[in-house]
Amino acid sequence: MSAAVHFLPSSSRDAISLASRLGVPVHEIAIHTFPDGEIRVTVGPAASTTIIYASLDRPNDKLIALMFAAEALRRGGVQRLILLAPYLCYMRQDAPFHAGEAVSQKVIGSMLAGRMDRIMTVNAHLHRTSDIRTVFPGIEADDLSAMPVIAGALQDSGIDPATILIGPDAESRPWISDLAGRLGLDYAVASKTRRGDRSVAIAFPGEAKIAGRPALIVDDIVSSGGTMIACAKALTSGGATLIDAVITHALFPEQSGREMALAGIRSLRSTHSVPHASNAIRLDELFADALRGEMKLAPLPETTR
Repeated sequence: MSAAVHFLPSSSRDAISLASRLGVPVHEIAIHTFPDGEIRVTVGPAASTTIIYASLDRPNDKLIALMFAAEALRRGGVQRLILLAPYLCYMRQDAPFHAGEAVSQKVIGSMLAGRMDRIMTVNAHLHRTSDIRTVFPGIEADDLSAMPVIAGALQDSGIDPATILIGPDAESRPWISDLAGRLGLDYAVASKTRRGDRSVAIAFPGEAKIAGRPALIVDDIVSSGGTMIACAKALTSGGATLIDAVITHALFPEQSGREMALAGIRSLRSTHSVPHASNAIRLDELFADALRGEMKLAPLPETTR
């Protein structure tokens, strides 16, 4: 069985790193844009098992390129096609919230399921969908958790045992409780009231013991930074001594990062799910373990974990 990694240009750094870890060839998916905006997609040599590595932030053009690449790879002889999308787009809209709205999760799910044999992502931004396999009918799908990797990174860098982990909203409870259990730390989950795309109000429950302690905000996705800023201000008001943050998917622009720093966030680290200046936590090991059966590779020695 042959295997290879193909990647969209925006994911080159992390795709090349993963391919090296897996010990398989790696090929860039070349995209040529014509003057009228249409694109031509060219793929490298096909392997029987092919992983397409494509983080789907700023997704619209990438989705078209993916469809074209899948067609070319299938025609080239690929038997099993796996999409590794560390960040998976259009998952939040799982129902029409207002009359006339499209259900983007359903549309994207059906489109990708029609081209791929397996979808892999990290902490998909799901609300009422409890199992990601329902999003991709008829194929395999995995929603991997970044929490084991984040926990390892925090342990390696050293974390004050007095730190309280902070989940910025009710949706954060599953991962913040998981991370707290792994690290043996206290945690608190805030209540969030959204007033618009960039305006939120944050409050903590009365039993949250924040005063006099360092706080670590942990969020799955940050696109504008509004929630992080409101959370930092609430923590400062509550007497937190230091405020740091860890994010799985960093989608925010550089200016938002500066605004978060001004709001009191001392340091901000993100995983490599989306290429970003804040990237500090690699996901290679998480992906390699999940792909080990596909590649028929031996388990990693304990000393390399």
